[in-house]
Amino acid sequence: MKHSAGNALGIYVSIPFCRSKCTYCNFASGVFPASDHARYVKRLIADLAGAGAWAEKMGTELPRRVDTVYLGGGTPSLLAPELLAQLFAAIRAEFDLDADAEITMECAPGQIADATLEAMVAAGVNRVSLGVQSFVDSEARLSGRLHSRAVVEADLERLRAAGITNLNLDLIAGLAEQTFASWEESLEALIASEVPHASVYMLEVDEDSRLGREMLKGGARYRAGLVPNEDAIARMYERALERLEAAGLRQYEISNFSRPGFESRHNLRYWQRRPYLGVGLDASSMALHAAAFRSGVGSQEKPPDVLRATTTDDLQAYLAGTGTVETSRLGPAQQHEEAWFLGLRTNAGVDVAALRMEFGEDLLAPALETARRLAEDGLLIFDGERARLTARGRLISNDVFQEFLDLAAETATS
Repeated sequence: MKHSAGNALGIYVSIPFCRSKCTYCNFASGVFPASDHARYVKRLIADLAGAGAWAEKMGTELPRRVDTVYLGGGTPSLLAPELLAQLFAAIRAEFDLDADAEITMECAPGQIADATLEAMVAAGVNRVSLGVQSFVDSEARLSGRLHSRAVVEADLERLRAAGITNLNLDLIAGLAEQTFASWEESLEALIASEVPHASVYMLEVDEDSRLGREMLKGGARYRAGLVPNEDAIARMYERALERLEAAGLRQYEISNFSRPGFESRHNLRYWQRRPYLGVGLDASSMALHAAAFRSGVGSQEKPPDVLRATTTDDLQAYLAGTGTVETSRLGPAQQHEEAWFLGLRTNAGVDVAALRMEFGEDLLAPALETARRLAEDGLLIFDGERARLTARGRLISNDVFQEFLDLAAETATS
């Protein structure tokens, strides 16, 4: 496989298999026959082997060096140990993993068999993200989770005993029947677990999840009528900020908190617009134009195009090799737009000098005016050199991001 030396790559592997479909889930995952697992891994291996040729055909290049791997889902821990071994062998055959590469695997509590845990350790997995969502058993059960608090605590003990101590727990604010008291219980349990990383999400209501569809049409299935309102969810999120900060888990991105040095290196590459390869169902990739890859983005008179690609979300089409890959090329205006809304997701914010160097004053000037206006509205902290979301801005971050999306649309039509 042909690769070029240069910046490191991140690899995302989508594993869409679940034992049950959570009511709030809007990902391309589901309950599929176990007989699909081996066929799926075979397709993943073929995609990894063909990635270099695909990139060359698209006019981009992929680094051979890899410093992060992330298996997400779905529930990757449902793969049989031998399939996990085959998958990681293929990754190492096609790419050069750094000795200290961050290798993350998402797992569902109660769904990590002993043999699977042994295979994870043998494969080099050194970070695990557990989809807890709630430590209150009734809330977890109602949302489609199959675990209890006791199971989560037992899995944390097992993972640590196996040598995997870089651990993340997910929580969701806004689950059906959730109250301020039960939310406090989940926060307390998370803090007591002493994990070095936590992710806290506010429930999204959209037609891509069963719960969201039920809420949008006013139905009662999945206890949709008992989902807290937006104000209550916002207050739960704000409470999480307070409790996690006091416990030493510092916020570094809208939904992510960690102790120093335990930030998710893989997720940071998304927000910092660094290249990644996505393989599997509904997986996304971002690659630099070949010329930019060889000479460095900052050395161009104008930023070269960036390629974004997303695979099919149809499992049978993917298994058959007939699924299409949707691609788009982002010119300077679109990249500038992304730099704002991805950068603003992080607590570090947007570095104006870096954007000026990358994109030039003509693109930057209108965005700076927008940033000043949003600062006057109390949504940004902006001193002319760096822009960051305020606490209020984080609560309505999508509205803030839309300001920069609208600005890019105006630039494109002017």
